[in-house]
Amino acid sequence: MDKAKGFVADKIAHMPKPEASLDKVSFKGMTRDAITVHSHVNVTNPYSHRIPICDIAYVLKCGGKEVASGTIPDPGWIEDSGEITKLEVPAKVPYNVLITIIRDLGRDWDIDYELDVNLTIDLPIFGNITIPLKTAGEFKMPTLSDIFGGGDKEEEAAVAAAAAAQ
Repeated sequence: MDKAKGFVADKIAHMPKPEASLDKVSFKGMTRDAITVHSHVNVTNPYSHRIPICDIAYVLKCGGKEVASGTIPDPGWIEDSGEITKLEVPAKVPYNVLITIIRDLGRDWDIDYELDVNLTIDLPIFGNITIPLKTAGEFKMPTLSDIFGGGDKEEEAAVAAAAAAQ
């Protein structure tokens, strides 16, 4: 019986499993209440049939503080046969939370972040499997000129130079 258990455990350990990676966080948009940032989970399925995704749970930390978290229930399926499935992970960060980490912005308006994502999939026979993912880096907050359409001086100079050349 122990040999049979060992054989099955060995076969399961060497079975191909879905693989996932996480893109960097980027700025997506703004509302009156919050900014929206997002990332993509890229999942590859080695099997010849689609795999259902149970949920995506995420925690976004900026400057060491948790600023957004949530769960995306039932986001769909992982496509079959090695196709890459892109799943968006949006996070809304309220302005009042951003104000508490304003000291991290500095001159260049960059915010250091960490994004932890747990992708839970339902594999037949095995049940639910969670794939933990993590990315870290910094994203640039929009400036007032970005929001209201004012360009920076280098861009204006380049446009003027191009117009003068014609």
